[in-house]
Amino acid sequence: MVEDDEHLGRSIKRGLRAEGFATDLALDGVDGLWRAREGDYDVVVLDIMLPGLNGYQICAELRGAGNWTPILMLTAKDGEFDVAEALDTGADDYLSKPFSYVVLVARIRALLRRARTSSPTVLVAGDLRLDPAAHRVWRGGAEIMLTPRQFALLEFLMRRAGEAVPKSTILEHVWDFAFEGDPNIVEVYVRHLRKKIDEPYGRNAIQTVRLVGYRLDPDGG
Repeated sequence: MVEDDEHLGRSIKRGLRAEGFATDLALDGVDGLWRAREGDYDVVVLDIMLPGLNGYQICAELRGAGNWTPILMLTAKDGEFDVAEALDTGADDYLSKPFSYVVLVARIRALLRRARTSSPTVLVAGDLRLDPAAHRVWRGGAEIMLTPRQFALLEFLMRRAGEAVPKSTILEHVWDFAFEGDPNIVEVYVRHLRKKIDEPYGRNAIQTVRLVGYRLDPDGG
């Protein structure tokens, strides 16, 4: 998220975290462009009026470099020409301030669904299934209730099933780029996940890769 109003930006960031999104916040255009170029993001929420570089410039730079990460323009500029310029520059969606937080989250989820059209609607690893759109998980015919963060962790691992994923990568994507807490939080959440998706079913889907991180068995354990 690139937003120069720090209070608003941090408020939205807290809300998105509660929804299970790992969110980084840049407070100016230069930092925002650098993060968008260097990071592996699913969506960029981008203000237009920014110090350093404005949102139009950032969007044009990213598209010119072949970066097609979905972009949602979030701004106080709501004239029809502003909307047209945002979309013509390469933005995928546009939301004017003041905005409904519920609508913001819904639009971010819609952009994520569009970006994943080449991926299966429901992620499957053996009899373990995860539906990102419906936010539901099943082991066989039994539905499993997960917290937003547990769900985000499982989805991240299932999208990389079979890969050894370092803990640092998990922190960066499931928490955020600037996470400064105890990195052992990953182990805590993995343990909670295992108690819900593995242990009751005698499975071992989430495997520990010594000195690296974790791997989700593509066959579901």
